[in-house]
Formats: sequence, structure tokens, C-alpha cells
Amino acid sequence: MDLISSTGPGAIWAQSLDRVIGDGASMPWHIPEDLAHFTRVTSGSPVVMGRRTWLSLPERFRPLPGRTNIVLTSADPAGFPGARTTSSLTDALRLAGEGGWVMGGGRVYADALPHLARVVVTEVDVELAGTPGPKVYAPELRAEEWREVQAEPAEGWLESAGGPRYRFRELVRA
Repeated sequence: MDLISSTGPGAIWAQSLDRVIGDGASMPWHIPEDLAHFTRVTSGSPVVMGRRTWLSLPERFRPLPGRTNIVLTSADPAGFPGARTTSSLTDALRLAGEGGWVMGGGRVYADALPHLARVVVTEVDVELAGTPGPKVYAPELRAEEWREVQAEPAEGWLESAGGPRYRFRELVRA
């Protein structure tokens, strides 16, 4: 998927058909193609994440290579080696700049949404809202506020070698 250029920061996430993005500690699927897509989209750009998202990354990937990692936290910055920290979403988005990407978690996405120019969503062909356990949801993208500019594939689903079916969508602020 070649991204449409836009002005302002974006967000990137994977969600189930019913908008579940995880359980607060991990994602409920493993789709290698989505991980490669995330890397392609965010490489070379600053990424903004909450403390729990930082902690959910395997230690060997902290900080995410090839990106300025900005962690929203009020904790001691020494606990986030290789990352910049701030307790303010406004400061985090300013540090990230127009090319930055918000990458989680649920509350950070919801709080950042009014400030975003675009979102890139991997939609996963599963429904999870009715399954046991805690759930974290992606914010709702209302049609009057967001319009889809690109989808891959245009219709149907991509098949994953290691997980459920999926598709990529890019939306920009209407």
C-alpha cells in the first residue's frame, strides 16, 4: 500500500471487525504481513506510544529501530532507555511532527484522534468483543469525520501465511 501524503500526524493500528485492538498487554493475533506493513509505514518516522505499549514490545525491539520513540508517561525517563518521554500528548505530537505516527494504546489513540490527519488501519477478519477477557478498543472512525482514500485489496481479503485474513485501509480527515 502506497500511502497518500497528508499534512499532520497519523495513527496506525490493527483491529478486529468489532474494533478490538488487544487486551491491554498484547494483540490477539499474529500476522507477519501486518508487522512488515507497520515497519514499512513507520520506518524513519517518529512514533508516539503510551507506557503500556512500550512495555508490550519485546525488549530486543525497544526502542523500535529507525524511529524516534516517544513514550507518554509520568514515570522516570530512565525506565525508557533510548526513548524520549513526556507526560503531555500535546508535547508528544509536537515532538513527532507532521510525519509522526501514534501507535497505541487505546487511550492514546482516542485522545490523539482529534489531532490526526490520517489513520492506517489493518482490519482483521475476526470478531472478539464477545470473547472472555479484557478488551481494548480502537476509536470509532465516523464517516462524517473520516473518508477512506485507499484499501488493499480494494475488495475482499488478503491471506496471511501465519494468521487470519486481513486488509489495509487508509483514511484521511474529511
